[in-house]
Amino acid sequence: MKRRILLTAFALMMAAAAPAGASCYADYKAKRDAPLQLQYGVIELPSQACSADAAAAEVSRRIAADGWQLLAVVSVFDDSGLESRRDAAGQYFLRY
Repeated sequence: MKRRILLTAFALMMAAAAPAGASCYADYKAKRDAPLQLQYGVIELPSQACSADAAAAEVSRRIAADGWQLLAVVSVFDDSGLESRRDAAGQYFLRY
């Protein structure tokens, strides 16, 4: 029993020492009218916006400051998908 308690306490300490969560990103498509411009970008999201619905609201809010309108959130992903999108996003890679 003592060993089980010690192992549980150790597991809790390790969990507390771990980062709060993995990074969260979304890739998206947006447009701006007059003249028509299209954008593909990658944005870092706070952990509370790490779902498709929450990401759409967050991306829309942030890109609207420059007159962009969100067309779609393509996907939500973690660090493992970040570098593969760098070239495609170009100047809009982590811009917002």
